[in-house]
Amino acid sequence: MPKAEFWIDRLRLEPHPEGGWFRETYRSEGVCHFGAESAFGSPRSFATSIHYLLERGDRSRLHRILSDELWYFHAGNPLEVHIFPESGAPSSFTLGQSPDDGEVLSAWVPAGCWFGARLADRADEEAYALVSCVVAPGFDFRDFSFADREALAAKFPDNREMIETLT
Repeated sequence: MPKAEFWIDRLRLEPHPEGGWFRETYRSEGVCHFGAESAFGSPRSFATSIHYLLERGDRSRLHRILSDELWYFHAGNPLEVHIFPESGAPSSFTLGQSPDDGEVLSAWVPAGCWFGARLADRADEEAYALVSCVVAPGFDFRDFSFADREALAAKFPDNREMIETLT
């Protein structure tokens, strides 16, 4: 199995502000036009896609965006994605290649939820997970914000440890 460095080099990945490595691989030429009254307030691409890689010890810091985000597993170790909605109970899914262990090849995070990710198996020093993420309407950093650790922990006190890990 190739190591993380192989994928970082071959896919020309760069550091991501939320942690890990990424490269945008697709941005539609078509755009959705949103009026000032919408959450977006201005045009967005129909969809965008990135390759995203987390190494052992990395995490995708808890953040949210205004669009749905679909996650697709490609290679490496299982990746846990933790979701904290505005209302309702927190949830998670694990991307990976072992359906018998509850892992899935793809799943999605609903728009407006706080979410973050980390490797499920932290024992292997060379562990990593390579995934792709598709956002529709397309990703724009204007739609991105990081979670406030204390505010989220106050809302979900039973999940304080995970929130601290991912912030």
